[in-house]
Amino acid sequence: MKDRTEIVASGFGGQGVVRLGQTLGEAAVKQGLRVTMLKSHGTEMRGGYVRSQVVLSDKPIDSPMCESPQLFLALSGAAYKRFKDTVPPDGLIVYDPAFVEDVDPNLPCTQKSLPAKDLAMKHFKRPIFSNAIALGALARLLSNTLDKDIVLESFIEVIPKYKKENREAFELGFKQVA
Repeated sequence: MKDRTEIVASGFGGQGVVRLGQTLGEAAVKQGLRVTMLKSHGTEMRGGYVRSQVVLSDKPIDSPMCESPQLFLALSGAAYKRFKDTVPPDGLIVYDPAFVEDVDPNLPCTQKSLPAKDLAMKHFKRPIFSNAIALGALARLLSNTLDKDIVLESFIEVIPKYKKENREAFELGFKQVA
């Protein structure tokens, strides 16, 4: 593990962005890592801006701020525009094309499309499972830092409703990225 792994997830309220960060943090703590998580959101109850920042490390964390995230999950076009330039050349942006239409081809980092909403609609007939798909993809991308089974276990603890569907959606997302 690098000294520090920074993850930013951002999108609209109601997409599970905060729960996603909470789940990653919970899984990391279970694995003995040090964790910080910051969240911010607009004043709207649903549909407003939401961001979750998670820092993972096996050493003390000097700042909870993500200044150069290795992994950025963009679940809205506004989130993509706001944070795309913070990702370093060796970083990765994962975006949902249902919400992010204008992808900047000139960024020096890697970018991957993850059609989480479309997959949720196709397999579960409900967009609510797109966050489980996104979390599964993040678990795959963070597999050198976090154990997949512990991430899934933590997710089921954080969101105990729809266990069967969430497990299936998580596995689907895990298979979507390499």
